[in-house]
Amino acid sequence: MTDYRNIVILTGAGVSAESGIDTFRAEGGLWEQHRVEDVATPEAFARDPDLVLRFYDMRRAAIQTKVPNGAHLALARLDREWAGNLLIVTQNVDDLHERAGARRVLHMHGEHLNAWCTACDTRHPWRGPLMDRPPCPHCGANALRPDIVWFGEMPYRMDDIYAALGQADLFVSIGTSGAVYPAAGLVREARAQGTATLELNLEPSQGTRWFDEARHGPASVLVPAWVDEVLSGQSG
Repeated sequence: MTDYRNIVILTGAGVSAESGIDTFRAEGGLWEQHRVEDVATPEAFARDPDLVLRFYDMRRAAIQTKVPNGAHLALARLDREWAGNLLIVTQNVDDLHERAGARRVLHMHGEHLNAWCTACDTRHPWRGPLMDRPPCPHCGANALRPDIVWFGEMPYRMDDIYAALGQADLFVSIGTSGAVYPAAGLVREARAQGTATLELNLEPSQGTRWFDEARHGPASVLVPAWVDEVLSGQSG
């Protein structure tokens, strides 16, 4: 591991599933309860804003009752102790990486605990409901929506992600399905520039074949073991 200096980690729903946060794609997950077309697209919000706001109010309340698991805590330790560059790019919209103590985190799909004012384009920390159309703290407009990247919208800070990936010696994908783009394409970007790639996932993903190495099992088991391995090989 001493050859690695700069690491980019992509995390997905499999990292938070063991904390009890539902995933869209897991059996019995949110896909089963709501069609994506009804709650996770700009068209859905335009068509039935009450349904969308109620759905995200419930999710925002639910994640505040969850706690980080061993995978979050291990990545937070890596963040504290890794001397090289590190970027944790997460597809997750919960705050469990941050609550575990990680600081070098980028939420490419937005955050449940933020609200976005579409009138003045400001974002605000937000823990309560949006259903009752509260005013924007900045401009006063009743134009707040969940700060979530819906299907059909562009993920956040892709230039920063590609810039970090361009400097990476190692790309690690943890708990992702390999089905949602552009995140699912990051491994191929890494391979194209000769970056080492590793998958840590409960089971083979749709993109497993693109990784140099794949380890399969629960994130709360695999991730702490991998972090121990990386930090034990870190040169002074």
